[in-house]
Amino acid sequence: MIALNDNIQGCCNPRSNDLENNNVTNKKITKQLPIVIIGAGPVGLAAAAQLASRRQSFILLEAGVEVGANIKSWGHIRLFSPWRYNIDKAAMNLLNNSGWVQQELESLPTGQELVEQYLKPLSKVPEIQPFLYLNTKVLSIGRKDVDKMKTANRENVPFVIHAENNGEYKIFEAKAVIDATGTWGTPNPAVSSGIWLADEKSLQEKIYYGIPDILGKEQQRYTSKRVAVVGGGHSAINTLLDLTKLKESYPETEILWIMRRQRVEEAYGGKEKDALEARGLLGSKIHHMVDNQQVKVITPFRIQLVRKSEEGIELIGTQNDNQIRLDGIDEMIVNTGSRPDFSIINDLRTSIDSATESVKALAPLIDPNIHSCGTVRPHGEKELRQPEKDFYIVGAKSYGRAPTFLMATGYEQVRSVVAYLSGDLNAAEKVELDLPETGVCSINLNSKSSCDGPKSTCCNY
Repeated sequence: MIALNDNIQGCCNPRSNDLENNNVTNKKITKQLPIVIIGAGPVGLAAAAQLASRRQSFILLEAGVEVGANIKSWGHIRLFSPWRYNIDKAAMNLLNNSGWVQQELESLPTGQELVEQYLKPLSKVPEIQPFLYLNTKVLSIGRKDVDKMKTANRENVPFVIHAENNGEYKIFEAKAVIDATGTWGTPNPAVSSGIWLADEKSLQEKIYYGIPDILGKEQQRYTSKRVAVVGGGHSAINTLLDLTKLKESYPETEILWIMRRQRVEEAYGGKEKDALEARGLLGSKIHHMVDNQQVKVITPFRIQLVRKSEEGIELIGTQNDNQIRLDGIDEMIVNTGSRPDFSIINDLRTSIDSATESVKALAPLIDPNIHSCGTVRPHGEKELRQPEKDFYIVGAKSYGRAPTFLMATGYEQVRSVVAYLSGDLNAAEKVELDLPETGVCSINLNSKSSCDGPKSTCCNY
């Protein structure tokens, strides 16, 4: 036991030998701990596969009751990139060794198929399953017995992860942490300023953020209703195409498409010139629907207020500097992208760009004002490195609010990070990515992506 006076002396007039011995002891203890991955989506599971392939100890924590839980919420949507861009190489090796039947690499999976035919089988391989904790919500991450302000010996103490598992409080310790939690659970509001206002929050039962299953379990909700879709990217287009199919059976269904773009043509993308045929087809289809007046376009319209009225939902905004009021809306579907939630890492030292809310070093590489998916160069551990040693934000969350994330890019991120944490510095520094010229975007509506960046050609669904 340390006497009080010794403790004070150790604090204010440290004895170098004691500190050095403590540092060595802490390093040895920390080194024996596992690496903790947070989030069992495609990128988190890829990180697990990479760690398993290098025989590194790890734990994978997932808040949902199953892997890929966020993807299941849009499982009815078909990706427009083929399987070959959606499977991590290390993951494929583990699956092949377990007798997995490989999918046709050029076919296009739905979100549901991505989970059932890839993520779930991957989570059950013996190299991963024993270390996967489902229904485990991470509450916060810090350093053991060291707050954010303390610098001395910080790198030698383990991370401590506070979590709730099936209603029971748990603490995990780790030598490194990989945050692959994505952005899907934190959508942007409909209001053009990006600020969540109380009036919009009060209408949550009438507003859906994401892509609802309009032709399936959500059909009754939108049948013969006046529905406003907000957003100018591929998420919005997918939603609009489903609504037009619903309108064929229920002609009283009225569809409004609300965007900030100057001209609707800007939302059509490359159409037949797109390197990914399925993605280009979305633009061609919605162009046809607009020309046939199945969809009423209101653009440029910048929403300033969303509120309840006697006629339903009322939108107040501006169009070409004129004040506009839209009323009588029964339902809204908002596809304006997502943003990261940093609440669980507030007690870590991080470097986040103030505009994109991405990892700071990535910001100039991914800024949607400059880049589309296809012009974002490969990057890895070096760019993802944080002031908090051995802590990494990867996947969609590393891109913050930028809608240019690629699932294949996420796989390359974790390959590089895991190589570095395993001591393979040469492999960590060598980053490569083979994609079509226009890019192959992530499932992340995940992730992220409603693809509303002015020059974005993004989105994988």
